[in-house]
Amino acid sequence: MSRVGKQPIKIPEGIKIKTENNIVSVEGGKNKLQMPLPKGISLDIKEEMVSVKRAENTKQLKSLHGTMRVLINNMIVGTTKGFKKELEIKGVGYKTQMKGESIVLNIGFSHPVEMAIPEGLKVSTPSATRIVIEGIDKQKVGEFAAKIRRVY
Repeated sequence: MSRVGKQPIKIPEGIKIKTENNIVSVEGGKNKLQMPLPKGISLDIKEEMVSVKRAENTKQLKSLHGTMRVLINNMIVGTTKGFKKELEIKGVGYKTQMKGESIVLNIGFSHPVEMAIPEGLKVSTPSATRIVIEGIDKQKVGEFAAKIRRVY
Protein backbone atom coordinates (compact mmCIF):
# COMPACT_ATOMS: atom_id res chain seq x y z
CA MET A 1 0.00 0.00 0.00
CA SER A 2 1.18 3.50 -0.75
CA ARG A 3 2.59 5.27 2.29
CA VAL A 4 1.22 8.62 1.17
CA GLY A 5 -2.05 7.22 -0.19
CA LYS A 6 -3.08 5.39 2.96
CA GLN A 7 -2.89 8.51 5.15
CA PRO A 8 -6.34 10.00 5.76
CA ILE A 9 -6.98 13.67 5.04
CA LYS A 10 -8.50 15.77 7.81
CA ILE A 11 -11.36 17.97 6.61
CA PRO A 12 -11.24 21.45 8.20
CA GLU A 13 -14.38 23.10 9.47
CA GLY A 14 -16.41 24.82 6.73
CA ILE A 15 -15.17 22.57 3.90
CA LYS A 16 -17.55 20.26 2.02
CA ILE A 17 -16.30 17.35 -0.08
CA LYS A 18 -18.50 15.26 -2.34
CA THR A 19 -18.13 12.89 -5.27
CA GLU A 20 -20.58 12.60 -8.15
CA ASN A 21 -20.00 10.74 -11.41
CA ASN A 22 -16.29 10.25 -10.58
CA ILE A 23 -15.76 13.99 -10.02
CA VAL A 24 -14.49 15.26 -6.67
CA SER A 25 -15.68 18.72 -5.62
CA VAL A 26 -14.29 20.65 -2.69
CA GLU A 27 -16.21 23.73 -1.52
CA GLY A 28 -15.16 26.21 1.10
CA GLY A 29 -16.54 29.71 1.49
CA LYS A 30 -16.80 31.23 -1.99
CA ASN A 31 -14.20 28.86 -3.47
CA LYS A 32 -14.95 25.66 -5.35
CA LEU A 33 -12.54 23.25 -7.05
CA GLN A 34 -13.33 20.11 -9.07
CA MET A 35 -11.23 17.25 -10.37
CA PRO A 36 -12.07 13.96 -12.12
CA LEU A 37 -11.23 10.70 -10.34
CA PRO A 38 -9.61 7.95 -12.43
CA LYS A 39 -11.38 4.59 -12.71
CA GLY A 40 -10.45 2.31 -9.84
CA ILE A 41 -9.90 5.15 -7.34
CA SER A 42 -12.65 6.02 -4.87
CA LEU A 43 -13.09 8.19 -1.81
CA ASP A 44 -14.28 7.10 1.61
CA ILE A 45 -15.74 10.26 3.18
CA LYS A 46 -16.38 10.09 6.92
CA GLU A 47 -17.37 12.94 9.25
CA GLU A 48 -14.03 14.73 9.46
CA MET A 49 -11.76 12.48 7.38
CA VAL A 50 -11.35 11.47 3.74
CA SER A 51 -9.49 8.33 2.67
CA VAL A 52 -8.46 7.47 -0.87
CA LYS A 53 -9.08 3.81 -1.80
CA ARG A 54 -8.08 1.79 -4.85
CA ALA A 55 -10.03 -1.11 -6.31
CA GLU A 56 -7.10 -3.31 -7.38
CA ASN A 57 -3.37 -3.61 -6.89
CA THR A 58 -2.39 -2.89 -10.49
CA LYS A 59 0.75 -0.89 -11.21
CA GLN A 60 -1.23 2.06 -12.58
CA LEU A 61 -3.61 2.27 -9.60
CA LYS A 62 -0.71 1.97 -7.17
CA SER A 63 0.98 4.96 -8.79
CA LEU A 64 -2.25 6.99 -8.85
CA HIS A 65 -3.18 6.21 -5.24
CA GLY A 66 -0.72 8.58 -3.53
CA THR A 67 -0.98 11.17 -6.30
CA MET A 68 -4.76 11.48 -5.94
CA ARG A 69 -4.47 11.80 -2.16
CA VAL A 70 -2.01 14.70 -2.53
CA LEU A 71 -4.13 16.39 -5.21
CA ILE A 72 -7.24 16.22 -3.03
CA ASN A 73 -5.26 17.56 -0.06
CA ASN A 74 -4.04 20.45 -2.27
CA MET A 75 -7.67 21.20 -3.19
CA ILE A 76 -8.57 21.40 0.51
CA VAL A 77 -5.58 23.63 1.33
CA GLY A 78 -6.35 25.83 -1.68
CA THR A 79 -9.94 26.46 -0.66
CA THR A 80 -8.96 27.27 2.93
CA LYS A 81 -5.63 29.12 2.74
CA GLY A 82 -4.76 29.43 -0.95
CA PHE A 83 -1.33 29.25 -2.57
CA LYS A 84 1.24 31.96 -3.17
CA LYS A 85 4.45 32.23 -5.22
CA GLU A 86 6.84 35.16 -5.07
CA LEU A 87 9.27 35.87 -7.90
CA GLU A 88 12.14 38.35 -7.93
CA ILE A 89 13.54 39.67 -11.18
CA LYS A 90 17.28 40.37 -11.12
CA GLY A 91 19.10 42.30 -13.81
CA VAL A 92 20.23 45.80 -14.66
CA GLY A 93 17.20 47.79 -15.78
CA TYR A 94 14.79 44.84 -15.35
CA LYS A 95 11.35 45.79 -14.07
CA THR A 96 7.74 44.67 -14.11
CA GLN A 97 4.38 46.40 -13.87
CA MET A 98 0.68 45.67 -14.10
CA LYS A 99 -1.30 46.84 -17.13
CA GLY A 100 -5.00 46.07 -16.75
CA GLU A 101 -5.49 42.28 -16.79
CA SER A 102 -1.90 41.56 -17.85
CA ILE A 103 1.64 41.89 -16.56
CA VAL A 104 4.36 43.68 -18.52
CA LEU A 105 7.98 42.55 -18.16
CA ASN A 106 10.88 44.76 -19.25
CA ILE A 107 13.70 42.24 -19.09
CA GLY A 108 16.35 43.19 -21.61
CA PHE A 109 14.52 42.43 -24.86
CA SER A 110 14.08 45.15 -27.48
CA HIS A 111 10.37 45.17 -26.59
CA PRO A 112 8.39 44.72 -23.36
CA VAL A 113 6.84 41.26 -22.88
CA GLU A 114 3.13 41.37 -22.05
CA MET A 115 1.53 38.27 -20.48
CA ALA A 116 -2.19 37.79 -19.84
CA ILE A 117 -3.08 36.71 -16.31
CA PRO A 118 -5.03 33.41 -16.25
CA GLU A 119 -8.53 33.36 -14.79
CA GLY A 120 -8.64 32.59 -11.08
CA LEU A 121 -5.24 34.08 -10.28
CA LYS A 122 -4.39 37.34 -8.56
CA VAL A 123 -1.06 38.86 -9.59
CA SER A 124 0.49 41.92 -7.98
CA THR A 125 3.78 43.78 -8.23
CA PRO A 126 4.64 45.25 -4.80
CA SER A 127 7.89 46.65 -6.21
CA ALA A 128 9.41 47.02 -9.67
CA THR A 129 11.35 43.75 -9.32
CA ARG A 130 8.90 41.54 -7.38
CA ILE A 131 5.91 39.57 -8.64
CA VAL A 132 3.41 37.91 -6.28
CA ILE A 133 1.07 35.25 -7.72
CA GLU A 134 -1.86 34.03 -5.58
CA GLY A 135 -4.71 31.61 -6.21
CA ILE A 136 -6.65 28.61 -4.93
CA ASP A 137 -5.39 26.14 -7.57
CA LYS A 138 -1.80 25.09 -6.84
CA GLN A 139 -1.25 23.89 -10.39
CA LYS A 140 -2.34 27.19 -11.98
CA VAL A 141 -0.19 29.23 -9.58
CA GLY A 142 2.91 27.13 -10.23
CA GLU A 143 2.31 26.95 -13.98
CA PHE A 144 2.00 30.73 -14.38
CA ALA A 145 5.11 31.28 -12.22
CA ALA A 146 7.02 28.82 -14.44
CA LYS A 147 5.75 30.59 -17.56
CA ILE A 148 7.09 33.91 -16.25
CA ARG A 149 10.43 32.28 -15.32
CA ARG A 150 10.70 30.83 -18.84
CA VAL A 151 10.59 34.33 -20.33
CA TYR A 152 13.51 35.77 -18.37
